Amino acid sequence: MRPTDKLLRLIASIRLFTGSSRVSRIATFSALGLAVCAVGATAVVPLAPDAADIPSRRVTEQLELPPLEDQLAEIAKQSHQYVREETIRRGDTMSGLLLRLGVEDSAADKFMKTDPVARELMQLRADKTVRVKTNDDGDLEWLQSTLSSGDGKTVRNLEVRRQPDGSFVATDNTANLERRIEMAAGNIRSSLFAATDEAHISDAISSQIVAMFETNIDFRRLQRGDKFNVVYESFWQNGQLVRTGRVLAGEFTNAGKTFQSVWFDEGAGQGGYYSFDGRSLKKAFLKSPLEFTRVSSGFSMRVHPISGQWKQHKGVDFAAASGTPIRATADGTIDSVGPSGGYGNLVVVKHYSGYSTAYAHMSRFAAGLRKGARVSQGEVIGYVGSTGWSTGPHLHYEFRVNNEPRDPLTAVVPEAPALASSDMPRFKSMVADMNHRFVLMRPERQAEIMKLASR
Repeated sequence: MRPTDKLLRLIASIRLFTGSSRVSRIATFSALGLAVCAVGATAVVPLAPDAADIPSRRVTEQLELPPLEDQLAEIAKQSHQYVREETIRRGDTMSGLLLRLGVEDSAADKFMKTDPVARELMQLRADKTVRVKTNDDGDLEWLQSTLSSGDGKTVRNLEVRRQPDGSFVATDNTANLERRIEMAAGNIRSSLFAATDEAHISDAISSQIVAMFETNIDFRRLQRGDKFNVVYESFWQNGQLVRTGRVLAGEFTNAGKTFQSVWFDEGAGQGGYYSFDGRSLKKAFLKSPLEFTRVSSGFSMRVHPISGQWKQHKGVDFAAASGTPIRATADGTIDSVGPSGGYGNLVVVKHYSGYSTAYAHMSRFAAGLRKGARVSQGEVIGYVGSTGWSTGPHLHYEFRVNNEPRDPLTAVVPEAPALASSDMPRFKSMVADMNHRFVLMRPERQAEIMKLASR
């Protein structure tokens, strides 16, 4: 008889002993192992029998479920709590807000209306979020929201919480905010603020972009196709944007020329914006005495609007609504203030090295302005009007060197000192980080990243 035939007979005999007990199974597999070993020296055989030849048995056990009534009764014994979130709407009352949040608790409503800390919740601006936790009866467990200070720099957590005895207590604590670094890019199609709106950049950041570059860029003369990148801080709590912070770096291309800047903290509360090679962006004179408006008449020959004669217009006219604040474009001393013939209400400011500036047609002067008073760059010295020889509200601005008018839009003005050599290592590290971010935001780099991501 062949060895394989012997093995098959042995397996058949083993099947007779296969049972449901653990001992029987062990015996079966042990015998099968011995059989394989016994013939292994003389022939090559399968290590295990065909699975189709091994008998199987399915065991089904019927489980009885408790009656539905018993299940519902058990669920009813358990306490349920709910967390809800709502946004404050214009005209909201405390009672209306609580009802919308699912709070049906007269004691909580009364506390919210009478406690001085809790009442501050109704000072929250529209679109702020309020979160509550209630039980299944609508009783308030806690209520939470945040409140920002007027300058937006301080954020507080307001909370009303139920105590074990059923009373309520309101707390007001300074919030710990999560700081994030945001990056955004925009293209000028019509105006800066239209571009920042399209890029979902807040007005606070847009205004900082203007302040950062206004000594180098005339924002009234932006061109279609100009573009910018910006890196700035934002502060979050519970996944919600609380406020934006400082612009950390900016890159602006205007008329084909690119300006770059980075904020550098010099310590002791001092800091400023510098170009990537360490030169300060702050210059002695601002490009405009008004904040971001359009030019109605440039430094050129023109027909005088009243006399009708051709003459040199020795300044720049800025069209603006009556009452618009007028800023001193540089540090200096008031040389004269008062009515001055065709100039109307006029202020002249003397600066260093023979520079002076004149501001005409004002509706009124800033409070306390007098001859000999010191003024700082950006300080309000008066308000737009239509006094003197003027056909409508505007500011006539002159930039003078040794009393000779020059075009303020093209005049070369001195810059502030560059960074000290001791600050350069830390400064270069910051520049490298910001420059890397700008490279990532450029269109060609974005296309490359998208191409790699699609592979």
